[in-house]
Amino acid sequence: MSASRSTGTTDAIGPDEDPEPAPSETVIPGSRLLAALLDGMDAALCAFDAHGTITHWNREAERILGWTAAEAVGRRGFAGWAVRSADAGDVQGRLLAVMDAPGRQVHEFALLRKDGGRVLVRTQSSGVRGEDGKPAGVYCAFSEVHAQIDLERSIALSEALFEEASWGVVAVDVDLRPTVVNAYAARALGGGRTTLLGRPLGELVVQGVEDLEGALQHVLAEGTPPAPAELWVTLRTADGDRRRCWRSGFLRLASPLAEEPVPLGVGWLFRDVTAAKLAEQEADRVRFRANQLHRAARRAAECEDPMEAATTSLDYALAGFADHVVVDLLVDLAAGERLVRAATTPSDAPGPCLPVSGGPLPVRYAPGHPALQAVERAGSVRAAAPAGSGDAWAVEHQWPGDSVHAVCAVLRSRGRTLGVVTFLRAANRSAFERPDVVYAESVAVRVASSVDLARLTAEPGL
Repeated sequence: MSASRSTGTTDAIGPDEDPEPAPSETVIPGSRLLAALLDGMDAALCAFDAHGTITHWNREAERILGWTAAEAVGRRGFAGWAVRSADAGDVQGRLLAVMDAPGRQVHEFALLRKDGGRVLVRTQSSGVRGEDGKPAGVYCAFSEVHAQIDLERSIALSEALFEEASWGVVAVDVDLRPTVVNAYAARALGGGRTTLLGRPLGELVVQGVEDLEGALQHVLAEGTPPAPAELWVTLRTADGDRRRCWRSGFLRLASPLAEEPVPLGVGWLFRDVTAAKLAEQEADRVRFRANQLHRAARRAAECEDPMEAATTSLDYALAGFADHVVVDLLVDLAAGERLVRAATTPSDAPGPCLPVSGGPLPVRYAPGHPALQAVERAGSVRAAAPAGSGDAWAVEHQWPGDSVHAVCAVLRSRGRTLGVVTFLRAANRSAFERPDVVYAESVAVRVASSVDLARLTAEPGL
């Protein structure tokens, strides 16, 4: 046997034999391991034997009450040092009664600190049984009530937020994937509370995901931002894409157990403020347009030439509203009453609306042209280029090549139709909507008055 050990070989070990620990291994004695575990607990812990004598006392119990383990272990109950004499019997009886009861019991006691102060603690006690199954003692874990209440309040707050809070709450991991989603957020994102978990945000958000992920990454790197942010996103839903505005707040989540903050992810809280933002934008738009109409009226009043007053009004109307404008007037020609091009903005670059050089020229609009429809109906007509038509649609309608959206507003004064003013937008703008038509008609009324005045003063060609 000794020879085999000296040559580096090993003896065979039977199936029922335990190998001896290698000489280099260190085995921690059970008592030291238990002491280390008890002292490392976040909760205060003490234990009593079957007679009520304290057998264990950890560091957290020492921190709360001030009594060291050397001072506490070996004492019979709390009477005379950790509890008032009047309360000692009740406390001792309730603690030791746990030995004969199943499960854990929760109590609240007023204990005494070593300095004489009182502290209210909440205890969780459970009986300990010996090898013979008979009651052998009690262990008691306790903490200050206010600390326990703070913990319970935090847990209750978390559960409330992730249930039916009146705003969206999403916990996002460091990979920017949702890990917990409350009911509000699930409805806003268009999915179920479980189906959204672990999915990339790009699967849920069609446009604006870059801004959202950028905000989350910034929080992970720099911490919680000082103020909420408003993010516009487009969501993919069964009913089509929806554009929404979310007022969002972000919180960096870090582990409370690490010495250095370790990011666990981001808490994202948001509310859908789309309706409010759209109303706010509409109010701003109405104020701006009203101001433009006021400025145009004041400027046009200083023009001696009525047609200059008309084109001046159109220049003010174009700001923030359209890219091009075309004015076609009804003129009696030998072939009958025709629309002629009287004024327009440059087709190749932004510029002011000016009369057509060389005088008004007839335009050969095909039947069904939006301008002709406006004249026939004595009302406004909207039009838009079909998808993929390119410049062909605009050229066919004799408008600037980048035009894809149009609204034609009829010019009427003194009960007569004088012509049509057409506002045009390029592809980088949205289509004209009903509020835009109302604004175009307001501008057309002012332009029609100037055109009518020009005709009354016998302007040539009008």
